[in-house]
Amino acid sequence: MTDDTFIEGPLYEKRRKVYPQSVHGPFRRIKWAILCITLGTYYLLPFVRWNRGPGLPDQAVLIDLPHRRFYFFFIELWPQEVYYFTGLLIIAAMTLFLMNAVAGRLWCGYMCPQTVWTDLFYAVERWVEGDRRERMQGDKRYWTFDHIRKVALKHFLWIMIAWWTGGAWVLYFADAPTLVKDLATFQAPIVAYLWIGILTATTYLFAGHAREQVCIYMCPWPRIQAALTDEWALNVTYRRDRGEPRMSVKKAEAARAHGDPAGDCVDCHQCINVCPTGVDIRHGIQLGCIQCGLCIDACDNVMREIGRPAGLIGYDTDINMQRRRDGKAPVYRLIRARTLIYAAAIAVVGSIMLYALATRATMDVNVLHERNPLFVQLSDGGVRNDYTVRILNKGAARSFALQVSGLPGATIRVAGVEAASDGKPVVEVGQDQTREVRLSVQVDPAHLPQASRDIDIAIIDTTGGGHASARDHFVPADQ
Repeated sequence: MTDDTFIEGPLYEKRRKVYPQSVHGPFRRIKWAILCITLGTYYLLPFVRWNRGPGLPDQAVLIDLPHRRFYFFFIELWPQEVYYFTGLLIIAAMTLFLMNAVAGRLWCGYMCPQTVWTDLFYAVERWVEGDRRERMQGDKRYWTFDHIRKVALKHFLWIMIAWWTGGAWVLYFADAPTLVKDLATFQAPIVAYLWIGILTATTYLFAGHAREQVCIYMCPWPRIQAALTDEWALNVTYRRDRGEPRMSVKKAEAARAHGDPAGDCVDCHQCINVCPTGVDIRHGIQLGCIQCGLCIDACDNVMREIGRPAGLIGYDTDINMQRRRDGKAPVYRLIRARTLIYAAAIAVVGSIMLYALATRATMDVNVLHERNPLFVQLSDGGVRNDYTVRILNKGAARSFALQVSGLPGATIRVAGVEAASDGKPVVEVGQDQTREVRLSVQVDPAHLPQASRDIDIAIIDTTGGGHASARDHFVPADQ
């Protein structure tokens, strides 16, 4: 192999700035609707109220870190119920796989936060600086006063959007109206200002400057979804069999008049001009294509203007591209083994979560055996084991009686708590609180087991009769 075989060139292509042009059509309206719904929900949800009763926060969605609670309308989750978040992550992953199996990068094109915020930043840019042509011309005469004024206004609005994005995030971790007041009067915790600053900077950087670079170089999903898709998945596709050979409208009319082949594509570049990542969809599916459908709107508008049928660019499958080349009718299979498996996984995990949520107990108990010492030898020959018992009360304030089963002849005592007439200690636990007590289990010499024995430590609601238990073990002196 000679030296001239190697081609010298940069390992990283210098970024070419993208100037997306505005476009009108059904896919653009869908993107506007999703943008308004998602961002409206994100910005306003912390201010929605939900009455949970006295002594409980009335914010509909709240991550209460000091009290280790997560509130979502009527749902209240404790740290011990982290498995619900595991279920949500599984459902989210399966939903992402299902969307990919049905129509490619639906998430990337319509619902990804990077896409949504970048779309909003582009809208602000067009409103301030004008559409594609005006922005390109403005960048060429950069140091004019009018251009500097527009650029300064654009960046100010971007920073305001980014600032409110960071501010809205921290509102999910405290009472929103109170925190807004504290932030305005500089009385909020320093960590709130810190996170607002971090999220403001990242939003401004990613949505205002990095833009398509995030999708092409930083995000792993385009590379993952390529391994998950198949030939039946719908993707934004340039229908080459209909579009080629490309030529102007007049040349195409002349060619058709003489019986020569002529494609519908007039090489107007509108599909490229409206693309937020600067992709030419006519080159096929590419890493930079987020499949947002804006090129479909642009191409359909051109087709209507020149009197040709719409759909030169549209959602299609690899199978149908081959079938059209063979002169066959297109076939679509949205329901197939892959989509059924993903849908079934979502349904199963969702059903398990709903059942667990509907049948979850309002009380629980955790037991930890004291390790130092493991047991205490008493003067009368008996043995005492000590346990740390944590009682979780997920309802109104109530009393719980403690009892031990599986160990005949055992007597129990809770430090600082007097036993009831039946010998069971009764512990008061406040509404939506936990209480930790020290439980001593003592066995006299006549009933002392010969080996370590499993026991059940239970709490019984003295009012409603409900109970919960945890299993541990009792260690006699000879172990």
